Amino acid sequence: MTTTPVTTWDADFETTLRGFLPFLDPSEALTASTSLRDYGLDSISTVGLLAELEERYGVTFPEEALDLANFESPGILWATLQSAR
Repeated sequence: MTTTPVTTWDADFETTLRGFLPFLDPSEALTASTSLRDYGLDSISTVGLLAELEERYGVTFPEEALDLANFESPGILWATLQSAR
């Protein structure tokens, strides 16, 4: 499943995502193309992030959305979340 990244998202998404990025300084901007892996999102934290997003937004990601490519950047992840809503 290929998802087109978006450049804006809500504050809850950013707050949730930042909680899973230990190497992202609080003063540093989170952009649509920020590499989530470069800022500390590993396979274990991806599972936690997935569960948190599903609970916060009341969605279940479809199986085809569980590709690691959908967790590469905030823009792609937000678009994936929106398509699951």
